[in-house]
Amino acid sequence: MLECVINVSEGRDDTLLADLTESVIGHLLDVHTDADHHRSVFTLSSPDAARLLAARSVETLDITNHIGEHPRLGVVDVVPFVPLGEATMKEACAARDNFARWAANELGVPCFLYGAVGDHKRTLPDLRRNAWRTLGPDFGPNAPHPKAGAMCVGARPPLIAYNVLLESTDLVSARKIANLVRKPGLRTMAFHVDGRAQISMNIVDIDSVTVADAFDTVKMCAQTFHIAPHRAELVGLVPLSALERIDPARWEELDLGVAKTIEWRLNNL
Repeated sequence: MLECVINVSEGRDDTLLADLTESVIGHLLDVHTDADHHRSVFTLSSPDAARLLAARSVETLDITNHIGEHPRLGVVDVVPFVPLGEATMKEACAARDNFARWAANELGVPCFLYGAVGDHKRTLPDLRRNAWRTLGPDFGPNAPHPKAGAMCVGARPPLIAYNVLLESTDLVSARKIANLVRKPGLRTMAFHVDGRAQISMNIVDIDSVTVADAFDTVKMCAQTFHIAPHRAELVGLVPLSALERIDPARWEELDLGVAKTIEWRLNNL
């Protein structure tokens, strides 16, 4: 099967979020909302549900009024298709291209592709840096949609989105910590969230970097600045195989558990 993890630029209006959630009932594995980031992450069990959520988001949201910690190109900011089980990356790329073509034609929203694109490999950070500068959209109009902006549509392996909030408000130090923590397979940014500095991470190589590795590296680097972790936060879901690589005695500390795995949610959908 193909999982789709849509990042929507809305994290504050409960009425709007309830409406978006209702549009994908029956396909929704998880939703994670953050008011400071002004962003919600919807984990969906079907590419068809991705179209339902995207259409409703474009209809109801407006990027021109959006202010939040997290960078974004549009109201439907990131749409990655993720192969699970017997599904292949080729199938994920086909679903990505079909979705981007549909969003451009039916919604009028330009789409930038990431993952394997022709003979090149594009990452999401590449799009953040280069969209509308040196890179034009792969599908759709050559200018942002007036209310919906643009979409980053990708095909990628499973990743783990993970945050560590610090016992500090010092964003300058948090950015230095994020730079120290960053390495191949682990992307990092620093934000100010819930009155604290936050190290926001994407573990993109889950075979080489565990959640425990990420947390412990943040803790070690933060000690250099005499800062301690406040709490950990899993964003979305984690593959069961990644959970099983971590000592169960640490699951609560690391905000993990069986009920937060993709497999458990699929079995209990």
